[in-house]
Amino acid sequence: MGEKMISIKELDQQAQQIVRQAGQNAFEKMGEDYQVDIKTNYTDLVTTIDRENEQLINNQLRKIDPDSQILSEEGFGDRQITNMQGHVWIVDPIDGTMNFVKQHNNFAVMLALYVDGSPVLGYILDVINGRLYHGRRGDGVYVNDKKINQPANLGLRESLLAMNRTLTLSGNPSLKEIAQEAIGLRMYGSAGIEMIDVITGQLGAYISNLKPWDLAAGRMLAEELGLVVKSIDGRSINVLSSNLVLVATRQVSRDIRQIIN
Repeated sequence: MGEKMISIKELDQQAQQIVRQAGQNAFEKMGEDYQVDIKTNYTDLVTTIDRENEQLINNQLRKIDPDSQILSEEGFGDRQITNMQGHVWIVDPIDGTMNFVKQHNNFAVMLALYVDGSPVLGYILDVINGRLYHGRRGDGVYVNDKKINQPANLGLRESLLAMNRTLTLSGNPSLKEIAQEAIGLRMYGSAGIEMIDVITGQLGAYISNLKPWDLAAGRMLAEELGLVVKSIDGRSINVLSSNLVLVATRQVSRDIRQIIN
């Protein structure tokens, strides 16, 4: 019975170690031979390292939080998660797999814990730079051991904006206007790296189609810092499905809403 009573604070400590372990695994294997497979199309890759990392993370989570559900990108978690009751861990074993394969840079390991549908713990590890961005609800956000301040509440015209390739090339007039209004446009190909830049104030906003594992950790950290995380039309986000998401300062969010409406 003692197993079940592990506190959120203890889970936080253990989860930080699990994420760092997965990051170390990816870093060590990066230069070795590994298999790359195509998932939905030639731009959607998965490697044997993604799968290995996911199994490593999931196995450790089962040990520290045996009654939880696990939703993870490569399918080694629980097959059918239909509700967010209790503890749900959301795992992205390598975020930015294309960058991992092609650049050996700009990729992350991401993990989040949601309790009864609310984000409680979040982790984004920038593997190459050895920076773990982590937070516990009500306790603030840290990079390694240093607390992060809330980013300045700049507007769209003072901010760099990140948007993914599909949206940038979509020809949507509202998105084009948003991109033109921003001071500059960036594209990194990793939700984790882009989330890091929003929470540290390097970007004023990030707009992308995000699946649960792309969003879960960044949402927790961004909301803890008072940033806006919502679907672009202002509706609330369904944690279990894919969403067109805006992560932004409050002022950028207002500026974007004016353009869309």
